[in-house]
Amino acid sequence: MRIGIATDHGGFELKNQFAAYLREAGHEVVDFGASSLNPGDDYPDFVIPLAQAVAAGKVERGLAVCGSGVGASVCANKVAGVRAGLVQDHYSAHQGVEHDNMNILCIGGRVMGFVVARELVDAFLAAKFTQEERHVRRLRKVAALEVQAVHQ
Repeated sequence: MRIGIATDHGGFELKNQFAAYLREAGHEVVDFGASSLNPGDDYPDFVIPLAQAVAAGKVERGLAVCGSGVGASVCANKVAGVRAGLVQDHYSAHQGVEHDNMNILCIGGRVMGFVVARELVDAFLAAKFTQEERHVRRLRKVAALEVQAVHQ
């Protein structure tokens, strides 16, 4: 799978661990930065390009890490076509894909260690959208909000 990954200083170490882990697992990793640890950097500078790449289909899924994961989630969800979720449990990591077609997983680098985060990433990447009618119907309603926002 082609996976995009992005972080600011708050998740820099975790991002680097994940880039190596995902490559070792056979995935192609597109690194959107940060490329160096800079305590003054801003997560939107890295998360927005990741989210745009996911929305455009240039990467299949994304992993966004910041200090808490909240900023990355808020930011990524501003890009039309992105369904990012801040996840801290195994069930939500796969259910978010299966029911909500989540395409970016957000994690907090300051609140979660690599071992726990790895379990979430593995569940996220292994999951598939069920395409059940009820889930498709709900996602159409969400997508309509994106269109509505553009026309306002």
